[in-house]
Parts: sequence; structure tokens; C-alpha cells
Amino acid sequence: MHKLTKSLDEFYELTDAEDYFDFFELDYDQSLVNVKRFHILREYGSLIETGMENFKTEESRLLDFLKFSLLKVYGDFKNGYAPSAADVWNMFKDGKLSGCMSCTPVQGNSCGC
Repeated sequence: MHKLTKSLDEFYELTDAEDYFDFFELDYDQSLVNVKRFHILREYGSLIETGMENFKTEESRLLDFLKFSLLKVYGDFKNGYAPSAADVWNMFKDGKLSGCMSCTPVQGNSCGC
């Protein structure tokens, strides 16, 4: 069995959906990622938030959790999951975008969200 020799520091440098799949050496359908990129990353971010806290002292377990969380989210979308309009619109608060969607090029396209 291939041992994952990646580090959390490397994981934190990832920015694009494809980067996450490549980091964990996972196959993916580029056309699905192109169409569902925002939703995949949003769901992935929500899912891993809890794990990041629960496994923060065990890097190898956290990396396994991060990998399998990506597999779960991707699998959901591959099997036809589509967020409701309410889920999509919940990213707006007080009429303004929240989270990473609120970043502007003036901020260097990287807010650290």
C-alpha cells in the first residue's frame, strides 16, 4: 500500500479544486469539477472544518480525514447531488457575499478564508 507522505503545510498551500485531487492522488472528472467547482470546494470546506479541530494533534489521521472527506464530497456530486437554491443563497449575509467569495483582487485574491 502506498503511504501518503504529504504534509499539512503542503495541504495549506493548495488553492484550486484540482490541486486537492492531485495532492491526494485521486482521479476526478474534469468536466464535473469545472461545472461544480464552487459547490465542491464549499461543501469540502464545511465538512473538514470539524475534522481540522478534532485531529489537529495527529497529522497523519488528519490527512486521511481530509482525503476521505474530499472523496465523500466528490462522490456526492458525481452521484447527482445538487444543492438547493436556499443552500446557495445562504452564502449571502445582509445582501453581501461572505467567506472567500467576498475577496477582491485588491486583497490579492487571497483572503486566507
